[in-house]
Amino acid sequence: MAEATVLEQPRAVSLSESAARQVSRMLEKEPEGGALMLRLSVTGGGCSGFQYNFAFDDEVHSDDSVFERDGVKLVVDETSLDLLAGAEVDYVEELIGASFQVKNPNAASSCGCGTSFAL
Repeated sequence: MAEATVLEQPRAVSLSESAARQVSRMLEKEPEGGALMLRLSVTGGGCSGFQYNFAFDDEVHSDDSVFERDGVKLVVDETSLDLLAGAEVDYVEELIGASFQVKNPNAASSCGCGTSFAL
């Protein structure tokens, strides 16, 4: 009997069109804008156990994965990618304000503000 081969789905994090547009607008205001990328990482903390962190970065490290949409690069380190695989970063404008939101299929729950999550 032949042995079945299991193909692992690629791990990826995506940017919505709205998020890519907003990052692009933000980078236009930075002196080194064209060289910067949006870095998304996950750290312990927040009210639900893990916390999303956004920052601009001009370096790609050996354990980083880079994802791109409309010329905007999103960088995620290997450890964070384990917790973010399949997630989408979106930019949402509502009456109470505008913010980046992570739609993370790996999160079992998240806090009301949307910046932290639990597995």
